[in-house]
Amino acid sequence: MRARTRFARRTTVIAAVTALGAGLLAGCADDGGDDGDSNSSGGGSGKTTITLGLFGTQGFKEAGLYKEYEKLNPNIKIAENVIERNENYYPPLINHLTTNSGLQDIQAIEVGNIAEVAQTQAAKLMDMSKVEGVEESNWLDWKWKQAQTDDGQVVGLGTDIGPMAICYRKDLFEAAGLPTDREEVGKLWEGSWDKFLEVGADYKAKAPKGTTFVDSPGGLLNSILSSESEKFYDASGKVIYKTNPAVKDGFDLTAQAAEDGLVGKQTQFQPGWDTTIANSKFAAVSCPPWMLGYLKGKSKPESAGKWDVAKAPKAGNWGGTFLAVPKSGKNTKEAAKLVAWLTAPEQQAKLFDVQGSFPSSPAAYELPLVKNAKNDMTGDTPIGTIFAAMAKEIPAQIIGPKDQIVQQGLTDNGVILVTQGKSPKEAWETATKTIDNNLEK
Repeated sequence: MRARTRFARRTTVIAAVTALGAGLLAGCADDGGDDGDSNSSGGGSGKTTITLGLFGTQGFKEAGLYKEYEKLNPNIKIAENVIERNENYYPPLINHLTTNSGLQDIQAIEVGNIAEVAQTQAAKLMDMSKVEGVEESNWLDWKWKQAQTDDGQVVGLGTDIGPMAICYRKDLFEAAGLPTDREEVGKLWEGSWDKFLEVGADYKAKAPKGTTFVDSPGGLLNSILSSESEKFYDASGKVIYKTNPAVKDGFDLTAQAAEDGLVGKQTQFQPGWDTTIANSKFAAVSCPPWMLGYLKGKSKPESAGKWDVAKAPKAGNWGGTFLAVPKSGKNTKEAAKLVAWLTAPEQQAKLFDVQGSFPSSPAAYELPLVKNAKNDMTGDTPIGTIFAAMAKEIPAQIIGPKDQIVQQGLTDNGVILVTQGKSPKEAWETATKTIDNNLEK
């Protein structure tokens, strides 16, 4: 979307990575039910077709939710229209909303875009808070507010979130003389990213040859900033990333880690980074639930069971999607009903079980599919319980319309440069210049 690619790709990965580490769907139109008429206003079959515009693999079809809903509602047929990447999905969506034409009955909106949609397109979308059966209490407070306008309209209902923990290699920690028990590990850096990097220094002192403590500067910076309630914009909508001490402190901390050799030199979700996963070249990575699927997909079989999950120094969120219903649709009432059902706690739990998309509904955390969840990469680790605890601590964060442009600039034109020999001062100046130029476009 807009001038960015990689951070949009991350959120596509969030939607795309299943518990088995599957890849992204190619852009396509796909039918969720049996063969038959797919006209959105009904046709020869006598059914009403509800269409969804999605990016990546949201997982509703893969989890069997379309078929389940069609069985419960025999008059409904569901079809999804998928574009592989959000950067290719979002610009047309904005154009369609602006012209109020060419929209699907239901449109997915990625968390990095929800603020812009709420600020500029709310008049084109149904207020989902008024849909029958929708209760605010079914969502984490901060997730609900992300899609809320100043006058209280809710432009979309949340599906998943990305509560961050730290995934770490037990074998590499042990080789470096660090504890491997997840409770002990979490206490080493509890409450402070500075403590986290102090552990990194301890790791480096005895690290297995050719390994780094953390996977990448981008992943580290993203984790630090995602744990702040205010980062790039203030509550009034003013851009503050250059004057917010939390942003500069996070940048400087990451740059220092890069200078000290505590982080890898690769860019996340690029082939080089995938190779570091396959060859076990880093000991820790900032880890929302979907990351476990990605790790499995890129790891060699012998890595299964060698990972564990500890609490992050501070809670943060990485990813998430919303489902919105355009007012111009032919089937707004039925579409809203479907969205309410797809985002209910029971369906969110099923989605997590199949897709690895962590529920934004706290009621889902007590359901067996979440509470008893396990993962091949982490063995018997109670991942559902760990991520649920982190989810409840995530601060309500102000999201601005150009957050991802700023985030990408700080990473791709900033901290990554320190791993290439630039000073932190030079990296900051390059990053801010690039960001400001992109914000003016």
